[in-house]
Amino acid sequence: MKPGPSIERLILNIRDQRVILAGDLAQIYGVETRRLNEQVRRNAARFPRDFVFQLTRQEFEDLRSRDVIFADGRMALRSQYATLKRGQHIKYPPHAFTEHGAIMAAMVLNSPRAMAMSVYVVRAFVRMREQLAANTAILRRLAEIDKSLLQHDASLRDIYHKLLPLLRPLPEPPKRRIGFIE
Repeated sequence: MKPGPSIERLILNIRDQRVILAGDLAQIYGVETRRLNEQVRRNAARFPRDFVFQLTRQEFEDLRSRDVIFADGRMALRSQYATLKRGQHIKYPPHAFTEHGAIMAAMVLNSPRAMAMSVYVVRAFVRMREQLAANTAILRRLAEIDKSLLQHDASLRDIYHKLLPLLRPLPEPPKRRIGFIE
């Protein structure tokens, strides 16, 4: 897998955390998903719940309904078809690795590819964090602009209502009657 934007598309937002699924992480690191899961089990002390967690069945079904998930837990685009080979099935929902969990996975896998790709994974998480911060700043500024526009709108409406009587034509003065008036 190429480093860069292709890694960023694999990062999902689950439980208000940015995570990458075990199948995708295994593919990036060049190992089988079962090997990655095996290392997580063997090194459980290195993977607290804020580093890695297993998706619930409901979260898993929600992801499956939005996208296609391959048998090894990797995400795929909707345009791709997931065909399972005979005997292949998803027995357990996949694990989800946070940024720190992805780094720890590279350490326990201890392969040159995993160590090299961990840098790209961390950079992808950092880019996403920066984009989120930039989006938050933009949204905050838009909210300020919206608030000031609403205030200006109220002020303009008040001015309009005050000027409206001045814009109406003056009533015509009563005409003087011609002739002798007593």
